[in-house]
Amino acid sequence: MTSSIPAVGTRSAEAATLQAVFLDLDGTLVDTEGFWWEAEAEVFARLGHTLDDRHREVVVGGPMSRSAGYLLRETGADIGLTELSTLLNEAFVARIGRGVPLMPGARRLLSELAAHKLPAALVSASHRTVIEQMLHSLGPENFALVVAGDDLMRTKPHPDPYLTAAARLGVDPARCAVIEDTLTGVRAGEAAGCRVVAVPSVMPVPAAPGRTVVRSLEEVDLPFLQALITESRGGVH
Repeated sequence: MTSSIPAVGTRSAEAATLQAVFLDLDGTLVDTEGFWWEAEAEVFARLGHTLDDRHREVVVGGPMSRSAGYLLRETGADIGLTELSTLLNEAFVARIGRGVPLMPGARRLLSELAAHKLPAALVSASHRTVIEQMLHSLGPENFALVVAGDDLMRTKPHPDPYLTAAARLGVDPARCAVIEDTLTGVRAGEAAGCRVVAVPSVMPVPAAPGRTVVRSLEEVDLPFLQALITESRGGVH
């Protein structure tokens, strides 16, 4: 009688297989982190306040509610959080309406994942209306799933966005790779138990145990991402 249980080597190989790739949007796939800062500076200028560059490091990569709340506290602007968030989104959408530049290597990586039928999820702290604008440049067909910042009660640096993406795709977070450009996003991916690749854009991301830091998406391809899972699971190369 032939056993239906896979051989040990087969089970080990399956356990070390990359199941999905989760990608951040702003600053990771599209070169828009500067757009957000310009939108924030523009809106606060209209409100009579000049933003200091020291605030940029705090707000980069964060969800709208956190960034807007922080800037309100720092400036004392006479406006509510909801109204401010609306103004910031409108200013940002106006900027991306003039075109969204992709980060070097982004188009090639998305095409490679699609060609190998490896599920890719877009996981962003941006609002869904903003993401949908940028999907025109990225190609919505490249993503099996989109998790937006306004889909959840808690977003980055909490693990919820990545845990949600894994649950909806039916995959194990430990067998998924996350690609992020900010420390906020990196911490979210790590907290979810994913293997994280940091591609710093505006602010540096320090090295840490279990964290891979590269200079550009041009250094990232499918074998590179697969190796992260294989090595973390102690699999055979």
